Amino acid sequence: MAGEPKNIFRIHLGLFLAELMCIPAFAFEMYRALSGNILSWAYVVEWPALGIYAIYMWKKMLREERGQVKVKRSKGVEDDARLEAWNAYLASIHQSDQPVTPDNREV
Repeated sequence: MAGEPKNIFRIHLGLFLAELMCIPAFAFEMYRALSGNILSWAYVVEWPALGIYAIYMWKKMLREERGQVKVKRSKGVEDDARLEAWNAYLASIHQSDQPVTPDNREV
């Protein structure tokens, strides 16, 4: 069922926990970087990037849960019809074929 409250709550909780982890980690690494730890500057950039990615995934998962996913229409739609026609053709030709199993192997 699209938009089930239990799943939407879990998505919100996931974002909350991700941000709850990223924000203090960013503050901690900023403190260490300003104290002279050069390696911490990499983490100063990494934690906000992870927080932004969490927000991106939160939006995407909410759209999917609510059924608002945009479907890209492309050349593949035409290809699907042609593929189905080809598979139907092959099925009609090979109806009498028997699968090769260990019991009826050809020697």
